[in-house]
Amino acid sequence: MERDLYGREAIFGDDGLAARLTGLTPYGSARVAYEHRDDPPVAVLTGGRGMGKTAVLKQLRHLYREITPVALVDCEAVVPPADPGPGWTPVTGALQELATQLTAKVHAARQVPFPRLSLGLVAVASISWTREDETQAQQDLQSLGPVLATVDTRGDAATGWVTKVLTKLAASAFDSMVPLAGMVAEATIETVLEESFSRFQRRAADWYGTYPHAGGNGRIGLRQLAVDFERGGDLRRRAEDHLVLALVADLVRAYGGLARGARRGRPVLLLDNAHTLLGRQLVEPVLRQRAAGVRDQIAVFASSRARAHVGLSHAVRRRLPEVAHGSHWVRGSEVTSGILAVELTALSPVHVQAAFDRHDPVGRAPAGLARGVHRLTGGRPLGVALLAQAAGEALLPGASRPQAPRPGAPRSGRPAPESLVPGALLDRTVELREDRAPVRVADELLTRLLPGQQLDVLSVLAAAHGEESARRLASGRLRGLSTDSNVALRVRDVLRSQDWPVGPEYFVADPLLRSLLLHRLRFQGNDHRDSGAWRAVHETLHREYAPGGHCVSVRHQLHQELVLGSTGNCVTYLRERFTGPDVTEWLDRLRFIASAPYPHPPGRTGPDPRRAVALGRDEPGSLPDEETGLDRLGERAAGLQLQLRRLLYAVWLLSDPLALPDEEVIDKMAHELRQLSGRHPTGNSVLWDAATHWPRDIRAWHPLSMPPGSGGSRGGQRRGDGGSDA
Repeated sequence: MERDLYGREAIFGDDGLAARLTGLTPYGSARVAYEHRDDPPVAVLTGGRGMGKTAVLKQLRHLYREITPVALVDCEAVVPPADPGPGWTPVTGALQELATQLTAKVHAARQVPFPRLSLGLVAVASISWTREDETQAQQDLQSLGPVLATVDTRGDAATGWVTKVLTKLAASAFDSMVPLAGMVAEATIETVLEESFSRFQRRAADWYGTYPHAGGNGRIGLRQLAVDFERGGDLRRRAEDHLVLALVADLVRAYGGLARGARRGRPVLLLDNAHTLLGRQLVEPVLRQRAAGVRDQIAVFASSRARAHVGLSHAVRRRLPEVAHGSHWVRGSEVTSGILAVELTALSPVHVQAAFDRHDPVGRAPAGLARGVHRLTGGRPLGVALLAQAAGEALLPGASRPQAPRPGAPRSGRPAPESLVPGALLDRTVELREDRAPVRVADELLTRLLPGQQLDVLSVLAAAHGEESARRLASGRLRGLSTDSNVALRVRDVLRSQDWPVGPEYFVADPLLRSLLLHRLRFQGNDHRDSGAWRAVHETLHREYAPGGHCVSVRHQLHQELVLGSTGNCVTYLRERFTGPDVTEWLDRLRFIASAPYPHPPGRTGPDPRRAVALGRDEPGSLPDEETGLDRLGERAAGLQLQLRRLLYAVWLLSDPLALPDEEVIDKMAHELRQLSGRHPTGNSVLWDAATHWPRDIRAWHPLSMPPGSGGSRGGQRRGDGGSDA
């Protein structure tokens, strides 16, 4: 079905990339001038999980399937049949699937036949046939039925071939110098050509005369193809490459000669997850042939999760907006220069708002919710789509669905609009398909962003900062999972293999993925009252950062205390160091400590509990002294302690990607910073700038800048307080 894909106009516009490579507009199928008429590039869409690569390829299939032959294969999902013969490999399986899809009926054009591919697939399928056992031959020919039907429309034609093939084989003189696979293939090809190919189609066999050692004889080439396939290794790879080119040759023939005027545009091959071995085996023969000057006029779109994949080493790289009206691609001397690698970019806030408007046409959602979701997801289309749907189903009358509660958690129906924040949407459920039960948004996102991974392990390590703290955390909390104590390094390798960043500041460096994993850690006990796993993990990190631990760092230790809900030591530390000479460093430590994740309870309604503290509306006198840090303080020090407590809570709330900025809290933060400016002996200017620029950063949905007003946060690995691991 057609989908709403936001921010992808550069591909689907009337003069977008798809139109220029296929010669047809996606909507209306009007003719478009080819950008590369004689030598089109292979367009490879790059981007991590959830960036919409698969969605784009599926949309291309949907839009073009009635106007030109089109086929889509997921190179990670080609699986063998129930009882595959020796002639089945992922390559032959993918080629069968591609050919079958390409034969679908399109407007004003005849069905595309695949005589060359059919002969090659039959040849390699026959390598294990024997006269004593016809079962395998029957099964293999039956599985090839859809492809063979493109040259012989008799549905049961293949059934009678088996007996004739084996009879011909038995009548042949045995030559010990000729491999048996070659003899069987030769007998098979002779039978197939006689029984099912017309006089004109039989010429298709001549195409195999270019196969190595064929000497221009197509039948010898087919026999050698089968022999190479059976031998395996590099010889099988050579045979499979030739089968890929057989499919290409059939498409070229269908679009050439007398049939040229009967077809419009170009046929379209769509290869999802082409960074895999199978993807390379399907793409590289085409690239090599094109580099050698052989033109095929096929529009190939592929996807690669690994942007730095070796197969893209010489590709011409463009970001998605740059190909909206022209790719400016030029072939170089390297084979892989035949690739146009298009990096899919994140959605803009405007696109996210459009997604929310679609699901919430009457505008019931809080005004900042779409921007908050953009901040949380970074504009990753998968996250935007699910969270926008969750908001719409939560707010629209008659379409809302209660939050799926964990055991013991309170049920909630349609929430009040003002209580909807990005974090609350993670626990909402959405209906993705009618034949599937509703799914919780956070669970669905993790399943699709980290398919097949140990989420319990990843949730624990998401709490770590650098690699060293992740290893210590794994040693303390995941000891039973590995005898070599390298759980963290194995997880690091898994993340990198999935093209997820692993950074020095956060072990799981992607903000959305880290937020989802920490959310799961908080609730993996399936009870909103049970935070045992959450506390155990963060208490372990707290010990590692405390004096006597392996990663001693005061600011990391205080960060963990704030995660655990203890603020007294954090505020006291900020007060004791407030009058130091480096006020910029002091602000940076405030910002880092306040970046601690907050354990949002599920189903919570009403204002965030941190809001009252930030605004000074709680009652510090009702709290124990160790919580406020007010014990044994003079009046002036106690006043500063309370002021810094309010500031810490304000920055904590305003920096939280699961919450929404609060204008009153923003103003209060600015007020506190200006008041502090007057109290600092040397850093009044820096604090005053922070009072101006930090609210501006928050309102622009940017991270707090360091130094204030620099326009970006300070990157790189932090070291300090004796810490070796930031």
